[in-house]
Amino acid sequence: MKINNGKKFTILTWNIYFGADLEPLIGTTPEEVPQVTTKIFNQFKQTNFRERAKSISQQMKNIKPHLIGLQEVALWTVRSLTTKYETNFLTILLEELKRMGLDYGVVAINHNFSSELPSSTGDLIRILDRDVILAKKSAGLCFCNIQEENFSRNLVVPIGGVLFTVLRGWSSVDICFQGQKFRLLNTHLEGNSVDIRMEQAEELLNGPANTTLPLLFLGDFNSNAEGVIKPTYDLLINFGFTDVWNISGVGSGFTAFQVRDLLNPISALTERIDLILIKGNFNIEVSNTVGDKQKDRTLSGLWPSDHAGVLIRYIQII
Repeated sequence: MKINNGKKFTILTWNIYFGADLEPLIGTTPEEVPQVTTKIFNQFKQTNFRERAKSISQQMKNIKPHLIGLQEVALWTVRSLTTKYETNFLTILLEELKRMGLDYGVVAINHNFSSELPSSTGDLIRILDRDVILAKKSAGLCFCNIQEENFSRNLVVPIGGVLFTVLRGWSSVDICFQGQKFRLLNTHLEGNSVDIRMEQAEELLNGPANTTLPLLFLGDFNSNAEGVIKPTYDLLINFGFTDVWNISGVGSGFTAFQVRDLLNPISALTERIDLILIKGNFNIEVSNTVGDKQKDRTLSGLWPSDHAGVLIRYIQII
């Protein structure tokens, strides 16, 4: 059975970046938190998601994916004594897609870590991390068994003298199309601990990945598929997954990392950590990266994200 009567069926995964490096908060004292928070928030403003969303949406318009897995779909909130405003990456992206004539809906969304900290200007700055599965409304897909969960094992770090859990998670959905069913699983594994990343991967293998359905497994795995030591990646491959890039990839496949301010003039991508894995009888025509070309940068010179996206075209279930 060829999906969509033989037409190209496209899936995209993309970490669209919080807009700032959050790691300087780790190990801070209570006295240091406001200044570090302000620096992070200023970087978030400088990387201007509204501007980046135009480039991200343009990539999506070019390829028109039927299903999209996104990571780091942030919600930033600023509160003062008199005002409150937010920058909702999901709302901005969906609005920009609609402006370009594309109509996508949210299929699944998992809420991950959230933190609210004081800035040096007296505001309270909050960030919520989310991963999202989107679907093209005109794709003719039916969805069931939607799951949105957090990992039971997560990294714990000190911030401002208090222990903070870097909560991460996953979402999955069973998808029906013309009498065929498959599962899509989207995740963002821990980047700062190999042991915890392995435990999260094992939790997925024992949970939503433990299915007899054909499975498309995508996301930011934080395990360099081209590295010498890659235990998490090897665990997934040994479980029976196939890395689609190895059978259909065009180019280097590098997806990480641009410089945190996104203004590096030459692409700095040197790792392949954003992946689409398959388990079951799939045929894939071609895999490509998106958002990593000079023409993809915004008018002010920002890369769309510190990651490139990965897409696969023409999926056939056999």
